[in-house]
Amino acid sequence: MADLVIRGGRRLEGEHTVQGAKNSALPILAATAATRGQCVIRRCPDISDVEATLQILKHLGCRVIREGGSVTVDASTLTGSAVPEALMREMRSSIAFLGPLLSATGRADLSSPGGCEIGLRPINLHLDAMRALGVQISDEGGRLRCAAPGGIKGARLSLSFPSVGATENVMIAAATASGVTVLTNAAREPEIVDLANFLTSCGANIHGAGEGTVVIEGVKRLHGAEHTVIPDRITAVTFLCAAAITGGEVLLRGANPNQMDAMLAVLEQCGGRIRRAENNALHFCMPGRLCRLPTIRTMPYPGFPTDAQAVFMALAALGDGTGIIIETIFENRFRHVSQLRKMGARIRVEGNVAVIEGVPRLAGTAVDACDLRAGAALAVAGLAAEGETRVRETRHIDRGWENIETHLRSIGAEITRVNS
Repeated sequence: MADLVIRGGRRLEGEHTVQGAKNSALPILAATAATRGQCVIRRCPDISDVEATLQILKHLGCRVIREGGSVTVDASTLTGSAVPEALMREMRSSIAFLGPLLSATGRADLSSPGGCEIGLRPINLHLDAMRALGVQISDEGGRLRCAAPGGIKGARLSLSFPSVGATENVMIAAATASGVTVLTNAAREPEIVDLANFLTSCGANIHGAGEGTVVIEGVKRLHGAEHTVIPDRITAVTFLCAAAITGGEVLLRGANPNQMDAMLAVLEQCGGRIRRAENNALHFCMPGRLCRLPTIRTMPYPGFPTDAQAVFMALAALGDGTGIIIETIFENRFRHVSQLRKMGARIRVEGNVAVIEGVPRLAGTAVDACDLRAGAALAVAGLAAEGETRVRETRHIDRGWENIETHLRSIGAEITRVNS
């Protein structure tokens, strides 16, 4: 167990290269199991969720080699179709193995996924979609026994909610189905497009990824391929928020500003200045005090992402006036509010609405990272707080961040990791 210890009050300034996207790397790595070949995935972030995914691949019989930011997965040796409960509970994204295993073996034996407790993420959307593709599913003592004895069949189906994970599972499973699958109300996140690009490089025939309707024409089999993961838009904007809350200036390299429009617009309304430079670089500075946070309503892409809600709440805590955040995706994603209050933030919550009255200063104290995004938000708040902030439960932060303390130190933060 470790804590992050932060001495606040330092202006952040410097350059940072954005890591690969966690929410792309995980489904792409899971999808390698469906190729039954050798895949090389580049810009794969060095985070605990990726390590958990690699452990699942190894358990299933795949050969896995990591060299720096590249991961090679040879799925030609895949022999299993069951993921143990202990590995499933390591992360919420473990359900991403449902589609790949059904594609590769015609079977999948899984349990409920674990990870951050940010609210219900019902897997019924995944299961209903698989049933529409001809998969038989039974629940035996908490284990999901899934089988497609007649093979996966193309179908027309519509998601009741544009779930990212369910869209990914459908694309992977349908890639080798017999016939054509038409998926409506599909998720449109950039990570969906990234997965579709990877599957296409493996021989899949997918049209419309990133739009509301995705058409997948089944092919006989997928082959191995090489792919580079897109930049992580959530960690990227977290660095911008770190600069904003400290009145600093940062140059992000390797970002994709076009995928961050909703978040960048809010930062500009808060007083930040943004300039898009060459080669996907993004220059940001905060010349004065934070202005009032505009009302934020979390929405599926291209709306404001729920994953960025917590760090923008940290900004609002020190901004002028009163800001409002409406959380529409997860019902339990305000758990960081009590921790920000410990630092002196004035926040009240009514249902899925948080009202944040900006204060002149925050005070450092010991706080708990109750989930990945909340942990990063508390670290950002600590950068501007007076005195010392100790963020506990860093295991949550490590699920999505590559050595957060090292990268923040590189742009001027006074932050260390210590044994708790």
